[in-house]
Amino acid sequence: MCTFAKSNENQKLFMEFTAKQIAELIGGRVEGNEQSTVSTFAKIEEGREGAISFLSNPKYTHYLYETKSSVVLINDDLELEGPVKTTLIRVKNAYEAVARLLQFYEQMKPRKKGIDPLAFVSPKATIGTDVYIGPFACIGDGATIGDGTQVYPHVVVGDGVTIGQQCLLYPNVTIYQGCKVGNRVTIHAGSVVGADGFGFAPNQDGYDKIPQIGIVVIEDDVEIGANTCIDRSTMGQTIIHRGVKLDNLIQVAHNCEIGENTVMSAQVGLAGSTKIGAWCMVGGQAGFAGHIQVADKTFVGAQCGVISNTKGQGQQLIGSPAMDPKVYFKGMAVMKNLPQMYRELNELKKRVEELSGNK
Repeated sequence: MCTFAKSNENQKLFMEFTAKQIAELIGGRVEGNEQSTVSTFAKIEEGREGAISFLSNPKYTHYLYETKSSVVLINDDLELEGPVKTTLIRVKNAYEAVARLLQFYEQMKPRKKGIDPLAFVSPKATIGTDVYIGPFACIGDGATIGDGTQVYPHVVVGDGVTIGQQCLLYPNVTIYQGCKVGNRVTIHAGSVVGADGFGFAPNQDGYDKIPQIGIVVIEDDVEIGANTCIDRSTMGQTIIHRGVKLDNLIQVAHNCEIGENTVMSAQVGLAGSTKIGAWCMVGGQAGFAGHIQVADKTFVGAQCGVISNTKGQGQQLIGSPAMDPKVYFKGMAVMKNLPQMYRELNELKKRVEELSGNK
């Protein structure tokens, strides 16, 4: 049976589990004391009694023999090089196992409910059951908030916005009028959904603003990092499909589309009308030119510059402009020799001039 225990480290209540219970939960196998109990998480190098850690990166293997954590998750195929003091739980993939445990822990945390008296909720808005709306949040006319959704302080939900069930909007999120958010979507602090796309037409005196009359659609199970901006479309929709995970500080321009389960690291930038396929992986600070299409399962390295359509599924790209990694590394190998090649070329030019002068 599970009991509640108080952690001396942070004075918060956590569920306390035995190694045996954890192993049953994640399909693992215990090596050591099955009754060893844990009530919190810790990195293996910062382990302490009552904590559970995990080992998946071989660089951290040496910590396994000295950690003070009570339980450590390890991969099935890890061969021990010496005795360990901690209780081990062997699983197929330690990283995936700890992710499941952290999800379970997150689900156990109590969720806030109710509308704070300092919040403003339009009488024309529709609010579901078990919703939390924090102080100074603003819910506009015709907005809909689904069951179990959490709206933290200073969030602005514009007129006509639809937000699904079990969503989480952290402080200072702004969702402009008419945009649609699916179920189980998390949007972190400071993000803006539905600001105007960057549309201006040059004239003799400057620029005429092109009204952006479309919306942003975010489908189910999407997570959006802090201070990320997703612009509304000029016409139609900017679409973030199901399961997409966006890091902090990402710019998604008007009329872009990001395919299912694509992930992007921080500071990625998409110009207008870029279409990214499903299951793509994009490294930090990568940039995409406008009006291009990127195929499914494309890997785009950090600081990559993609300026044209990609060739097919599963392609790997690095460099700016983007190219095949083999071509890129061959080019870099030549690049580092350019100073020497330059000196040799100048010497050859001098010798040719000398020989020419002797004729």
